[in-house]
Amino acid sequence: MAQKKHEIENFLRAAGSRPRQMFGQNFMIDQNLVRTVAEAGLVERRDCVIEVGPGTGTLTQELLGRAGRVIAVEIDRDLARLLRKELGERPNFTLIEADALEGKHALNPELLAAIRAARDSGNPVKLVANLPYNVASPLIIEMLIAGVDLLAFTVQKEVALRIRATPGTPEYGPLSAMAQMLAKVELLRTLPPQAFWPAPKIESGLVRLTRDDRLGHRSEAFSRFVHKLFSFRRKTLRRALSQSDLDAESLLSATGFDPQSRAEQLSPEDLLRLFEAVPRQKDQ
Repeated sequence: MAQKKHEIENFLRAAGSRPRQMFGQNFMIDQNLVRTVAEAGLVERRDCVIEVGPGTGTLTQELLGRAGRVIAVEIDRDLARLLRKELGERPNFTLIEADALEGKHALNPELLAAIRAARDSGNPVKLVANLPYNVASPLIIEMLIAGVDLLAFTVQKEVALRIRATPGTPEYGPLSAMAQMLAKVELLRTLPPQAFWPAPKIESGLVRLTRDDRLGHRSEAFSRFVHKLFSFRRKTLRRALSQSDLDAESLLSATGFDPQSRAEQLSPEDLLRLFEAVPRQKDQ
């Protein structure tokens, strides 16, 4: 059952803590939406579910009743201590007290090892979480690259719109291209600020990404290529390629793209075609 605002306040007080902006903490206080998020993950008994930012454990408890195993990743040591006290005896609960990201483009090694172990055992791996706002974008892509089968999460609405954005729109960028090349993207619903405490200043979106990998072993190299290209998004494609230390003329000749167009006008499939034209990079 979702914790009410006063229950979360009491939990934080017992932990000697408070909502910390540096960790992007906004706690869900709407019981119906907690169930909605869990249901969006299509969680079954054989699933290994990753929850990043479990906070006070309201979604965690819902997931523990549905999944074979829940691995919660909490960076806040005060909350981690109380989560361990409250849920540590549950046989299907594991807590990783750490940042889910080791760097901007790398998962925490312990988390990555847990994902690989679950996949090796043949169990589906899913992310179901109210994602901390400050890690959402890089975490989503790294989870997909790591082979997570399904991601269902809440995130600020502007990020949700970026994930499903189309070429030529202001929201379109590396996150859009990577998500759409690795998964089927669904924006399931919008959530009001009042569903959380403290209430964020903007709406949130509930997103589901179902793995549909068209990159395979090329995903990390393609991610680096796209991020580099979009760092010159205001420049022409010819200039962006040149400033990415690539042979612009050869690539444009091989692909037939307009030299005066921009990277933000290319679809994810177009970006992949451009990437595949780079000598040797496609084999990395």
